[in-house]
Amino acid sequence: MTTFFTSESVCAGHPDKICDAISDAILDAALTQDSHSRAGIETVAGANKIALFGEIKTTADINYEKIARETVARLGYTVPAWGFSGESEFSNDLHQQSPEIAIGVDQDGAGDQGMMFGYAINETPELLPLPIALAHSLTKRIDEARESGELEWLRPDGKAQVTVAYEEGKPVAVAKLVLAVAHDEQTPAERVRQDALAVIVKPVLDVYKLRLPANEDIVINGTGLWHIPGPESDAGLTGRKIVVDTYGGYARVGGGAFSGKDPSKVDRSGAYAARYIAKNIVAKGYATKCEVGLAYVIGQPLPLMQTIDTFGTATVTETELYAYKDKLIDTSVKGIIEALDLRRPIYSQTSAYGHFGKTELPWEQLQ
Repeated sequence: MTTFFTSESVCAGHPDKICDAISDAILDAALTQDSHSRAGIETVAGANKIALFGEIKTTADINYEKIARETVARLGYTVPAWGFSGESEFSNDLHQQSPEIAIGVDQDGAGDQGMMFGYAINETPELLPLPIALAHSLTKRIDEARESGELEWLRPDGKAQVTVAYEEGKPVAVAKLVLAVAHDEQTPAERVRQDALAVIVKPVLDVYKLRLPANEDIVINGTGLWHIPGPESDAGLTGRKIVVDTYGGYARVGGGAFSGKDPSKVDRSGAYAARYIAKNIVAKGYATKCEVGLAYVIGQPLPLMQTIDTFGTATVTETELYAYKDKLIDTSVKGIIEALDLRRPIYSQTSAYGHFGKTELPWEQLQ
């Protein structure tokens, strides 16, 4: 039986990812000076405008405008003619954290209610589903080719979408592949296609020992061309790429976004803990795929729900799985923050190419 599954990813210069990057850069700046900073920072990027909203509670001295402008420039938006750059209009409407929220967090309670899910599967070395692993690798490679100058015609912004064919539940081939890449006006569409295939697509598929799909199953810039990147063409907002940030739609996701939130916000820390548990269960050989669910209520330290689903692939008993989870990590809010050492400025590296699969991050470590 053949089935198909599609996942997408976006480049670091995508409008939503610009906003995630600014929000996480501000969070890291706060945590660098005050490890107990609390934040829920929302960035909006539109045509020639950058705006901050949300809450923050910190003793840190932060130059918000400088961080925002430097982040935009670092992501490649250095040409005002594109309608968005580090010189765009800036406004800051951040306010102090609500005292009603703060009182619960002060007692090591969750900074919000909600459910979080973590997932792992043995399809890839990263223990991620193959479609999202490929999509992230492609968007990262697009950015590398632009930043290095290897493809001098590239502009910031871009997307990748991959459809993987499965036989009897196992990935066997890339069936369809879609890239969208912004480029200069002088480069014809045929050269964009040829260069993208040679420099971006083929090297990524080679890593995963996969063949290129048939030529007619590869789409590069579906409208034929793309010259103006970023928020001039499509506004951006922090947290709007939840599925890209997690498992590409292959597993359940919680209702809350990650970027701009300190670890007292269980939307972020709970999702990281759930992934940590699921990944370690699969890495131990206790299951070939695993989904962990957690749920919290604002102001309370312990989860209301803790579930482990191995979809019939477990090699140990359910009792042993839960005992292993309890040994691996204390899933109270304080327990997660301390076990994964989350009060550090480590979040800027999560704002592009997903929050999972990067071995340097604490929730990706194996025990």
